Amino acid sequence: MKTTIDIPEKELQDAMELTGARSKREAVVTALAEFNRRRRLELLAEKFGTFDGFMTQEELRRMREET
Repeated sequence: MKTTIDIPEKELQDAMELTGARSKREAVVTALAEFNRRRRLELLAEKFGTFDGFMTQEELRRMREET
């Protein structure tokens, strides 16, 4: 679908650099996909909550160092 929007040039350039996109379209599509993925994860976490007793980052790091 074609859509005309005004995107600040600096934001678009940053998105291209951070995503490694070779075109403006690729940068926008990648940014939208990432936004949607993160939002779906947020909604899932809200629905199911968090896990009590799940490993902390520190516990995971220690376990990896031991092996």
